[in-house]
Amino acid sequence: MTLTDRLRRVLRQQARKAGREYARSRDAYREGRTDAGTPDLADPAEFGLPANDEGDARIVCRRYAEKRAVALDAAGHPDCFEAGNVDCEGCAEDVRGGRVQTW
Repeated sequence: MTLTDRLRRVLRQQARKAGREYARSRDAYREGRTDAGTPDLADPAEFGLPANDEGDARIVCRRYAEKRAVALDAAGHPDCFEAGNVDCEGCAEDVRGGRVQTW
């Protein structure tokens, strides 16, 4: 094994380790936010959106381009909303305007 192969392997391992740590931190942050208090949830019908059997809005996530069933707060933010993210901000605007892609 050459030095460059070892270096690539070490870098790959460190990148994976950093990714796992980031995911754990993100999940802990989201869990802490939801444990801090239950926000007032809105009915998807208020925004003209279809809902699943549990009452969650059925939307297509702009950020990850996937179908999701999400709860909406009173301001029309999906529970996966991240402030400052362009895709999330646009999605929330479209939810409030009833223009978001649904399934």
